[in-house]
Amino acid sequence: MKFTNKQKAIALLKSIETGSLESFAYVDANNYTQHNLAFADGLIGIHTLLQQLPAGSAKVDIVRVFQDDDFIFVHSEYNFFGPKTGFNIFRFENDQIVEHWDNLQQRPASPSPSGHTMTDGFTEIRDLDKTSENKQLIKSFVEEVFVRGRMDQLENYFAGDNFIQHNPHIPDGVTGLRNTFEKLAVQGIFMRYNTIHKVLGEGNFVLVVSEGYFGVDYDSFYDLFRVENDKIVEHWDVIEPITSRLIWNNDNGKF
Repeated sequence: MKFTNKQKAIALLKSIETGSLESFAYVDANNYTQHNLAFADGLIGIHTLLQQLPAGSAKVDIVRVFQDDDFIFVHSEYNFFGPKTGFNIFRFENDQIVEHWDNLQQRPASPSPSGHTMTDGFTEIRDLDKTSENKQLIKSFVEEVFVRGRMDQLENYFAGDNFIQHNPHIPDGVTGLRNTFEKLAVQGIFMRYNTIHKVLGEGNFVLVVSEGYFGVDYDSFYDLFRVENDKIVEHWDVIEPITSRLIWNNDNGKF
């Protein structure tokens, strides 16, 4: 039986939970680049990870899986040295995984102000014929609002307050988003993206990978958007501080 690249990515992630080594066959052992800065390059980094986890402690619940050409991107919840929410990106060549990126955030004990978790919500992939169009829409939104700081353009990308927000600190609606940023600004806390590294999509879902500042921290931002009728209707994110180069365990960089 031939497995799809989505199935291979899922199997590799589930090996964190099961400890199974069978999925390692999906990794190109001679050409595997690791961008999780806490682990060594190549298969040895994955082996080390499995050995470090306390027996029976790990759990991986995969919520969404998408494909954009040679990239598979996955939205999951973990018990992984504590409860976390994360995104994983795998790049394939010749049906094998050759590169991996991820972003992890501690999962909060309480839901968002509007009662959402970091992973619940819509899961069905639709509008495959609009993938490129949706990717361009979301790229324009992130560039205009978060890179150039044009908050005056915010409402152009939404259908009124019809917007579901899964960030654990922000209420639903464009009003909730704007009010949150205004409150943070009063406290001297600003969010500004410097660089967009990837825009990946499948149908009505688009993931943007960026870096920039949130307050004094320099962070990696993974933002997943759902688009409906050319407007943003739902958003999930994971924010992770980028660690000092002095403690990196590989030289590949976060992006």
